[in-house]
Amino acid sequence: MHLENQTVLITGGTGSFGKQFVEIVLRECRPRKVIVFSRDELKQFEMQQNPKYQDDRLRFFLGDVRDVDRLQRAFAGVDVVIHAAALKQVPAAEYNPFEAVKTNINGAQNVINAAIDQGVRRVVALSTDKAANPVNLYGATKLCSDKLFIAGNAYTGGGTTRFSVVRYGNVLGSRGSVLPLFLQQRQTGVITLTDPRMTRFWITLEQAVRFVLRALETMQGGELYVPKIPSMSMGEMAAAIAPDCEHRIVGIRPGEKMHEVMIPEDEAHRTLDCHGYYVIQPAFPWWSHDTAAAHRGTPVPENFRYASDTNPQKMSRDELLRLAHAMFPEAGLLPDGPIDEATVRVRADAEVPTTRAA
Repeated sequence: MHLENQTVLITGGTGSFGKQFVEIVLRECRPRKVIVFSRDELKQFEMQQNPKYQDDRLRFFLGDVRDVDRLQRAFAGVDVVIHAAALKQVPAAEYNPFEAVKTNINGAQNVINAAIDQGVRRVVALSTDKAANPVNLYGATKLCSDKLFIAGNAYTGGGTTRFSVVRYGNVLGSRGSVLPLFLQQRQTGVITLTDPRMTRFWITLEQAVRFVLRALETMQGGELYVPKIPSMSMGEMAAAIAPDCEHRIVGIRPGEKMHEVMIPEDEAHRTLDCHGYYVIQPAFPWWSHDTAAAHRGTPVPENFRYASDTNPQKMSRDELLRLAHAMFPEAGLLPDGPIDEATVRVRADAEVPTTRAA
């Protein structure tokens, strides 16, 4: 679905993803209008003051996804909704569980109902690798949200509203992510690590936005999209960002996994390999082989599992430093000489000074 002359609304639009999405869509997609829906008036004000967002096609709408009446008003006349609003911090969700339920689950159902009632044509909901085989409350709420959006296709009746989900890993350099934390901590000479063996999927904000736009182009309604993205261990990342710092082990936080999974084995029988991404097909009778054929994918093996520790696509130190330098040029991360990949792997595993917090 092309966004030219379309009205696009993004919930949670003042977050890291939302701002990147708005910037790219305004610059490249020629929309009629882009609406930023969020509950934080200060972030909206700050975004309005930024020259990148001073565009006559941009609107700001205060509201909370917990408020279905406000969503009904906001969605009037909207063609496309990107649902990015969520409570995302794992420890905060563990200690404030029902707040996460109210935003991530009840809010999802409110978005679905408002989209159907207002005749929104396409809805893409953002998910997380933590929703696959969840061990924390945040992941459990997002798994429930994913299922609500996919099932929402069964409730549209004769309407044109279609729902799909995009699931991806940690966003490199986003607010609250580990990269800016490491950059801040390296000034002190000590980097805190939960566990250097821990691995995560990594994606940049721009990659995430462009993958969502690709999903909008190809979605039939009911798909769960998973991009093919690289993995990296925390030890390798810390060794690349702060090679001369002490690494202090603080232990895994409540609700964290050692490794993340984006496609568990139990979902392999419904998964298509579509070259640059995977599609997990919905287990509903309205999904047919003809619908799946639009993706031109091939079934993955029965025992397939897409996890950060066994992912064949590894992020190199060179790639990490290039990406990090593009986001934080003031940090001076790019080396003057060639990068020795073997050396950084050794440092990540053994040579970096490491202590364990008491």
